Amino acid sequence: MTRRVAVTGIGVVAPGGTGTKAFWDLLEGGRTATRGITLFDPAGLRSRIAAECDFDPLAHGLDPELIEHVDRYIQFAVVAAGEAVHDSGLDTNREDPWRVAVSLGSAVGGTTRLEHDYVQVSESGARWDVDHRRADPKLHLAFAPSTLASVVAEQFGAQGPVQTVSTGCTSGLDAVGYAFHTIEEGRADVCIAGASDSPISPITMACFDAIKATSPDNDDAEHASRPFDANRNGFVMGEGAAVLVLEEYEHARARGAHIYCEIGGYATYGNAYHMTGLTSEGLEMSRAIDSTLDQARIDPTRIDYVNAHGSGTRQNDRHETAAVKRSLGEHAYRTPMSSIKSMVGHSLGAIGAIEVVACVLALKHQVVPPTANYETPDPECDLDYVPRTARPRKLRNVLSVGSGFGGFQSAVLLTGPAGRTP
Repeated sequence: MTRRVAVTGIGVVAPGGTGTKAFWDLLEGGRTATRGITLFDPAGLRSRIAAECDFDPLAHGLDPELIEHVDRYIQFAVVAAGEAVHDSGLDTNREDPWRVAVSLGSAVGGTTRLEHDYVQVSESGARWDVDHRRADPKLHLAFAPSTLASVVAEQFGAQGPVQTVSTGCTSGLDAVGYAFHTIEEGRADVCIAGASDSPISPITMACFDAIKATSPDNDDAEHASRPFDANRNGFVMGEGAAVLVLEEYEHARARGAHIYCEIGGYATYGNAYHMTGLTSEGLEMSRAIDSTLDQARIDPTRIDYVNAHGSGTRQNDRHETAAVKRSLGEHAYRTPMSSIKSMVGHSLGAIGAIEVVACVLALKHQVVPPTANYETPDPECDLDYVPRTARPRKLRNVLSVGSGFGGFQSAVLLTGPAGRTP
């Protein structure tokens, strides 16, 4: 018998506010959290705007030693995981630690700390023979991406399967998907799953400047992220984290947990095409959608909302519009599809998990979050992108899709209490 997988807790650190309440208030209000970069001096960059988190680790109760030695993205993850575990009502001390897993994603890992310490040891790049004494003695924690999952596992005593997933911008979706399969296949009963990234740093911004992927609308940061709009000109960098507690359904019921929804299916495919490029046909994403729906035994016409990757680049918006139409057929034109990146930016590996939490909240509140800043329709993108204003709607089955550098295409299905019944 296939084991069902429930979502029993959620936590988020996002631009516009920490915690699920502040996050949902931002989305439901259609407000944007994009602004000029304040984390460093962005002078000289093509894109000098981002969606930053106003985050004080001490105020969130993090240990000063942890703050000193781990990168910002790990601090985000610990706080988001703490909220999710508390929200779930799970007492990890009463669980079999060998049956508690961790699956967390990140695209760029400890880039911020590595860059900061390189500047220190090299005197801002002036020295080739660097002075290692100026580096944090635990700099190796930034070097190893596995630190993300291992730190969170240590915080909650998880001794089951522990993994860090790095598949570019689908890392968050894939981490949740791998957690789903870990429980479904019986390797764990509980999994702390999600993703975190803090990529707003000079080197990361310069990387995306070089390929002109980020928006240059520095004088109008609030409206710079415009997914699916005819006048879009790139994405706005973001940061943050989101974590979910996934549980085997009967395990959650036995302890009287509140169940938000279930994970109905997950799939991921590669396009073997280009590191950053996408085909216009959307075949790979469509295959991921089809496989996800097959796992859940859900007909495409029963999808009530699609949470889009919606980065705000022309090739992405065209690609996933085609994919959704290919998988949902005529039903695609009756299905709202929106991008929350218009409000919280694109936090690379973290955004997929942040979007899954947005889907959980959409199911809870029976509201579709909008695509902010959508003003001018693009003939190539002809679906219902929920412009500017949140929309009440009966939601049972919600699909979240993502694209990642390297050709990764992923999809996750969330089903509400009535999602599996006609």
